[in-house]
Amino acid sequence: MTPSSPSPSPWWSPDRRPDRRPRLEARGRIRRAIRDWFEAQGFTEVEAAALQVSPGNEAHLHAFETRALTLEGGAAPLYLHTSPEFACKKLLASGETRIFDFARVFRNRERGPLHHPEFTMLEWYRAGEDWEVTMSDCAALLGLAAEAAGTTALTWRGRTCDPFAAPRRLTLAEAFRDLAGIDLLSTLGPDGTGEVAALAEAARAAGVRVAADDTWSDVFSRVLVERIEPVLGDGRPTLLCEYPAPEAALARRCAHDPRVSERFELYACGVELANAFGELTDPVEQRRRLEAEMDEKARLYGERYPLDEDFLAALALMPEASGAALGFDRLVMLATGARTIEDVLWTPMAEAP
Repeated sequence: MTPSSPSPSPWWSPDRRPDRRPRLEARGRIRRAIRDWFEAQGFTEVEAAALQVSPGNEAHLHAFETRALTLEGGAAPLYLHTSPEFACKKLLASGETRIFDFARVFRNRERGPLHHPEFTMLEWYRAGEDWEVTMSDCAALLGLAAEAAGTTALTWRGRTCDPFAAPRRLTLAEAFRDLAGIDLLSTLGPDGTGEVAALAEAARAAGVRVAADDTWSDVFSRVLVERIEPVLGDGRPTLLCEYPAPEAALARRCAHDPRVSERFELYACGVELANAFGELTDPVEQRRRLEAEMDEKARLYGERYPLDEDFLAALALMPEASGAALGFDRLVMLATGARTIEDVLWTPMAEAP
């Protein structure tokens, strides 16, 4: 009988400290470098409350729920936020102009080499500045992280990315055409509505599996994950931009083509590091989009989260702005050559029984 392999030591085991400690020290240096960079540009560090009336309204994100008990014995549901976005936009509405937050955020049903249920999201917002400036921010942060970690390359699973190289800018339409042979924009109606039959036919022709009950977004996501994301950020960073309107619920539409939106994602070594928008500030349109997201969540998972009415009210006062959310732990992971996200967390969350 072959003996079973020994279980790995827990993260707190003394024998693991020599391997973990250098990466955790680098984490601190990277955080200090980023904080100094933002403050030098006139940003104010803020701290969004983790408990919110709405955790966020993306169909595929799952929150941790709790209850707030009153002195009178009543109770009301609250959620640990999946992002500080709603709170930060309220601060913009109040008059703040440049803010950043190293926020602890929480996402249920997520754990793996690139995911952890509790993690650090670096979010920043620029009032009165467009998404092009935020793209430049993303490029600068990669170089800062590498310098602080004492490296010249970001690495993950044998792939490398030069953090000092100018990012490649690629639209979703270009990516689908060049990497999957699909004319993405031809599957969108004039108002940006996705035409599932058209995209499904193109995906099948490209050899991508399509199910009978797939929505346009299902097919879009499968092509993105299978054919496009794995090659992004190879050698140098990639800014994947102009997401189709159905995939950008919190972004404003592009002036040159209403079928696509001012949303981009930053990739390095095939890993998504940041998600950013030219922010939508129309409360009526935002309500419509969030309700549609919750309708989809109810269809798929049988649950929905409340809308944050304060957030929607604040949008009426919020100035035009751009904002980004960067997975800080992932950035540290790539800058230190770690194998998994838990290698750069001081105290990973306990495994569920």
